[in-house]
Amino acid sequence: MPEEFVINVAQRVKHLPPYLFGRLNALKYEKRRNNIDVIDLGMGNPNDPTPQPVIQKLCEAVQDPRNHRYTVSANGLFNLRREVAKYYERQFAVPLDPDEVVCTIGSKEGISHLCLGLLETGDTVVVPNPAFPIHIHAVNLAGAHVVSVPLTDDEQFLPNLINITKNLNPLPKIIILNFPHNPTAVTVELSFFEEIVPFARKHNIIIVHDFAYCGIAFDGYKPPSFLQVKGAKEVGVEFNTMSKSFNMAGWRLGFCVGNKEIVSTLAKVKGYYDYGIFQPVQIASIIALRECNKYTREQAQIYQDRRDVLCDGLNRIGWNVKKPKASMFVWAPIPEKWRSMGSVDFAYKLINEAEVAVAPGAAFGEQGEGYLRLAIVENELRLKQAIRQIDRALRGKN
Repeated sequence: MPEEFVINVAQRVKHLPPYLFGRLNALKYEKRRNNIDVIDLGMGNPNDPTPQPVIQKLCEAVQDPRNHRYTVSANGLFNLRREVAKYYERQFAVPLDPDEVVCTIGSKEGISHLCLGLLETGDTVVVPNPAFPIHIHAVNLAGAHVVSVPLTDDEQFLPNLINITKNLNPLPKIIILNFPHNPTAVTVELSFFEEIVPFARKHNIIIVHDFAYCGIAFDGYKPPSFLQVKGAKEVGVEFNTMSKSFNMAGWRLGFCVGNKEIVSTLAKVKGYYDYGIFQPVQIASIIALRECNKYTREQAQIYQDRRDVLCDGLNRIGWNVKKPKASMFVWAPIPEKWRSMGSVDFAYKLINEAEVAVAPGAAFGEQGEGYLRLAIVENELRLKQAIRQIDRALRGKN
């Protein structure tokens, strides 16, 4: 008999924690296969339609056989990169050259490949905790180390971030930031970046800012771009995406903008990994950036109304939830009676007993324990139904 064949998986993969979202999603799909109507507040997956002009342009472009080939550049079409630059000029008064833009298959892919391009084995990256998982695991998969800084919604985060960072030896290569924040929905003012940019330049630290929720803000708040600060392009880049602002999550198109050398490094890595985004998607995205900002504003109002329904409803049944100023999430402390269960078991309780799916805070890092992330992607009637079902489940009523 031959000896048993053994697959030796790389240690960097073995060290990845279990993907909690996968387990919860499997349970959700199992229930739906059994005709149980689970209200899904677990994933930040927009369920509203892409603007019609974008769809129409896609349909037009896909009819042209020339668009069925590999794209001419993994960087993205020149006309799209130029439109991204115009978009940043209009929205944030940030001048960009098309060569300071690279298109990505969503920001998640871009951040992952950028880490491969910038990080060596043993490098250090500072990341707020809790964090969107790719901000941590892209670093780990590149062979580098993560140093976490607890993210709070008070004024202590920035001083803590600076103090911890400057006392690391060696200094970190990168600081990853993400405002409006996923999962906590914490926001910052421009003054935050006005302090972090000169600090990064002084200590030769690259800033990577994930700006995925720039278009989803409420009550008159306008999220600032990191690149609005003088000198920001010298020290870093910003990732953005069509997914949230334009309801194009499944289209998989994002972009990285800013420091030309960092952008070109990402483009070089991508040139070895992919042939770029399907060309009709890129062409349709030009129309989104050029013509569809009114849709973004209308969508933000829809999310604001849903936020009010969810937060008011949860507070009415005894929770203690703050209304976020931006993003498509509510970061909710678990009610005191149930907090000792932990966020994972409490999430299972809600999906099993209330038929409502949520994301456990522990999935975003140890600082997320004791919280749930609830996505405001369902319509107002479904949100009200979710609140009633949660209330009945926690009160033990059938």
